[in-house]
Amino acid sequence: MCVCQTMEVGKYGKNATRSGDRGVLLEPFIHQVGGHSSMMRYDDHTVCKPLITREQRFYESLPPEMKEFTPEYKGVVSVCFEGDSDGYINLVAYPYVENEALEQDDLPERDQPRRKHSRRSLHRSSSGTEHKEEKPGLASSSNESIQETKSPRVDLHIHSDVPFQMLDGNSGLSSEKISYNPWSLRCHKQQLSRMRSESKDRKMYKFLLLENVVHHFKLPCVLDLKMGTRQHGDDASEEKAARQMKKCEQSTSATLGVRVCGMQVYQLDTGHYLCRNKYYGRGLSIEGFRNALYQYLHNGIELRKDLFEPILAKLRSLKAVLERQASYRFYSSSLLIIYDGKDSHAGPLLERRLEARLKRGEGSVPESLQDSGGSEPGSSAQPKVDVRMIDFAHSTFKGFRDDPTVHDGPDMGYVFGLESLINIMEQMREENQ
Repeated sequence: MCVCQTMEVGKYGKNATRSGDRGVLLEPFIHQVGGHSSMMRYDDHTVCKPLITREQRFYESLPPEMKEFTPEYKGVVSVCFEGDSDGYINLVAYPYVENEALEQDDLPERDQPRRKHSRRSLHRSSSGTEHKEEKPGLASSSNESIQETKSPRVDLHIHSDVPFQMLDGNSGLSSEKISYNPWSLRCHKQQLSRMRSESKDRKMYKFLLLENVVHHFKLPCVLDLKMGTRQHGDDASEEKAARQMKKCEQSTSATLGVRVCGMQVYQLDTGHYLCRNKYYGRGLSIEGFRNALYQYLHNGIELRKDLFEPILAKLRSLKAVLERQASYRFYSSSLLIIYDGKDSHAGPLLERRLEARLKRGEGSVPESLQDSGGSEPGSSAQPKVDVRMIDFAHSTFKGFRDDPTVHDGPDMGYVFGLESLINIMEQMREENQ
């Protein structure tokens, strides 16, 4: 149990700890579809993630015209472990105190967030309350200490009333339908294991506070795309650079400048999210990438043709902005495309499908759709979509932190990825008119 300063809960968030109501209890962000760092829910409008100084400084240095396409940066909090009366470990956020918290840049490279984990590393018991994770590279004493303490509870306080189903057999998690994206829990447990294994003396960590970009969506459908033809930063070791280049060469990163890093898409006919993870994305061919994009835009009943124009408009706008950012490089950055699974022109068809399900005894109408079958027939309102760049731990530009390598012109690898995405969506639109 760490000793932290007392705070007023109302000032920093309504989601407080069970012990003393002194901080904000963090929980896995249930709509995280990709990445390796755990995104945590801070409040309805805010998420947080482990702080890396380069990423923090990059958010603070963003050109104004890029801010439309990035999450709002909201500051820093200190995060520590706290145990409850049942022996479970929670992560709790407190106001940041200078020189008190540890950030990821302070750790040796072996302790930095790993990009490769055993796909068998997580095992969920039938009771859903205890978890164990294989931790490659840790001393045996560290492994023992990890197993001695219970992991976070799975019965999360904040969860979706819409079940998630992971389609990938290699996700390392059960394929059963659950109330959060399985990738979010995977990342959370790996992050927690890293933090607990580093040192008993280092209990405070810096986390970035960022805008929750899916907050405005009732049923957020999210596509996480790793952008660019190169993923390693200028400071990467030769070994790491070689690993990243190999991943690019063996995926659509080399051929298209973009690859699928995660996905969740709401299915109107079943009332479930279908999920894909980064391992699925790495193995796709160009045609496989097209099919994945098609699946992301399909709601189980129809292809969402109404999404083409608003998404394309955002992508073209972002491309124009990035082409004006001379010397910027966004290595290993991702792009999120988001739309609302509740917006649909399939109302009458959906009602017939749901009635058929009920007659076949396949369950009740999804709770999220009981108040509405979608947009009214003939509605001309354009669906709400969003496109945001995330993950800037390896980004750079001329004069940034005295980086020794200075690049000329815009990030053409990233621009190439946007062009590929735009071209594929335009072809899909033409084929499905």
